[in-house]
Amino acid sequence: MPFKAVTCLLILVATVHSFVLESRLSRFEFTQPHMGTRFKIILYAPDSTAAKRASDEAFNRIAQLNQIMSDYLESSELMMLCRQAGGRPVKVSEDLFRILAKSQELAKQSKGAFDVTIGPVVRLWRRARRTGEMPDTRSLAEARDLIGYDKLRLDKKTRSARLDRHGMLLDLGGIAKGYAADEAIKILSRHGISSALVAAGGDIVVSDSPPGTRGWTIGIAPLKSPDGAPEYNLLLKNAAVSTSGDAEQYVEIGGVRYSHIVDPRTGLGVIGRSSATVVAESGTASDSLATAVNVLGPEEGLKLINSRRDAAALIIKDTDQGLRVFESKSWKLIPKVRR
Repeated sequence: MPFKAVTCLLILVATVHSFVLESRLSRFEFTQPHMGTRFKIILYAPDSTAAKRASDEAFNRIAQLNQIMSDYLESSELMMLCRQAGGRPVKVSEDLFRILAKSQELAKQSKGAFDVTIGPVVRLWRRARRTGEMPDTRSLAEARDLIGYDKLRLDKKTRSARLDRHGMLLDLGGIAKGYAADEAIKILSRHGISSALVAAGGDIVVSDSPPGTRGWTIGIAPLKSPDGAPEYNLLLKNAAVSTSGDAEQYVEIGGVRYSHIVDPRTGLGVIGRSSATVVAESGTASDSLATAVNVLGPEEGLKLINSRRDAAALIIKDTDQGLRVFESKSWKLIPKVRR
């Protein structure tokens, strides 16, 4: 038999085998509350037993990360580190060191628009959303004095972290859910689940396409009606997408709308209505970049995205002239579902 014929036969056999395997897979969906939101896992598995076993371990991993990274749990590793602010370097777990290192990288790239030392100010704005009152000037100034990514020092050799000033607080809210979704996908893959989606609020990570499709269809909700039909539908596989904005969490004080997303450089909630959607190779990247872009705004935000090869962004902003749409150079390369 000629070599070409053998090659074609092998490809045909492999394709048929793959089709048979895919046809045996069923869709399963699981949800659990973690990290202040609902995590959803959609996966394709041969049976319910395999699906539940894989999803249970993925959720366990998410819960483990919450115990490490939460700033709401006083017993978390993050809060134990914060309680030693102003003291000696503290040896931390691989997960905490890894996410802090990623955070510091973006802090430098974004010139402080993304900064996990923002904790003291975030706590003031959480109270502001509950009471409807602006943080007082003195408290805000004192909190801002504790912010600065240069005050967080990491030592790779000893895998340790040090907070320079007593009273410093770290907040991983702009990166932790994306990191957790990445880790959940890894767990599912170890269980032989090659086609899966993990959603954590506005952060979604996907692996291979669902059987018989070209990718996962991910809708981007309209800025002014989050529950409305998506205006954009992406078609993704082995990628992540995050949308950051003030659609659900904000406060209006004195006629000004302040987002729950706080600008580390000013200590104020981002003003006005906007959303930033970022597609990247990982949830860790998409989650943190979406936060940074939302803080930076369209012009500087797109400069940040365009400086990277691993991300694309869509920004929608409500202006006096109506909604304006801004796209990064690589946004047009993101596969989309035609209407």
